[in-house]
Amino acid sequence: MTALLETSDLTLAYHGRTVLSDVNLTLAPGEIVTIVGPNGSGKSSLIRALIGALSPAKGHVTRKPGLRIGYVPQSLAIDPSLPMTVARFLNLPRRIGSAQVAETLRQAGVPDLARHQMTALSGGQFQRVLLARALLGDPDILILDEATQGLDQPGTAQFYQQIETVKRQKGCAVLMVSHDLHVVMAASDRVLCLNGHVCCEGTPEIVASAPAYRALFGTGTQGALALYRHQHTHSHGPECDHTHEAAE
Repeated sequence: MTALLETSDLTLAYHGRTVLSDVNLTLAPGEIVTIVGPNGSGKSSLIRALIGALSPAKGHVTRKPGLRIGYVPQSLAIDPSLPMTVARFLNLPRRIGSAQVAETLRQAGVPDLARHQMTALSGGQFQRVLLARALLGDPDILILDEATQGLDQPGTAQFYQQIETVKRQKGCAVLMVSHDLHVVMAASDRVLCLNGHVCCEGTPEIVASAPAYRALFGTGTQGALALYRHQHTHSHGPECDHTHEAAE
């Protein structure tokens, strides 16, 4: 298969109750795909199925043989009384060496955190360290399940800009789940909008103008997307790629 990951008529259920129906999704190498939808729409269930933690009630998930997946969760609770440096955290459960720790933290945009205590990190730093951990296995796909929850808007934008940098440098595909609609969509090649099924999909501009999307999230998100794309182009200069041009 040329796709890294593919679903065919995927239906998911808990205790006999269907939570997501007939999802067809293909993720190609180098793509950034965002999944959006209201609470209870099936976003996290879809991610669990993709990583193999939830079995389909119908349909199937096909993964490229030998596929490597890096996963960044919403959060991770660490006992505040437990002394653990960032380097030690990255060395669990097996040792990787100081050079790999340094390189992975550099890729995540936090090169100077190795000796910091995990419990002393800011929210943005903590999520960057989780990103570094996800990159340790040199993933073909990086999956982020609302990884910026709790961050403010500037921190969220910076985090997603780092994800774009990682994608360019490593060539991995990225699959993101988020509530940060205009910010995360502006970083995406394709968007999948869920509400128990696929409501709409396509480029960010197509989805932002789709009636099903606007019924769920309102008409203001389309203007916010256009504004963010315009500002994002200016913040990066001429080398910024085509996905950041101002929306027409």
